[in-house]
Amino acid sequence: MSIGPKSKIFLEQAGYRQRRLRDAVRMLPVLGIVLFSIPLLWPQDDAELSYSSGALVYVFGVWVLLIVLSAFLARMMHVDGDPKQKGPPS
Repeated sequence: MSIGPKSKIFLEQAGYRQRRLRDAVRMLPVLGIVLFSIPLLWPQDDAELSYSSGALVYVFGVWVLLIVLSAFLARMMHVDGDPKQKGPPS
């Protein structure tokens, strides 16, 4: 018993991947705000020690992580965006 031609339920793989990459790029600033806000939640026992070297290392570590993530996502979007180009952008 044939109902008719099957309709495509799923998106093609390249379009789906591009959409998920764009979603990840849109969520990157939100991730940055959340990660940068975490030191504000740390307990402050003494006014002199409220910003210790550990907090500074954490902030710069998050900063470097966000730079690396944004560069990786930008590279992935560029490579996936042009099907004719193979390999890294020149």
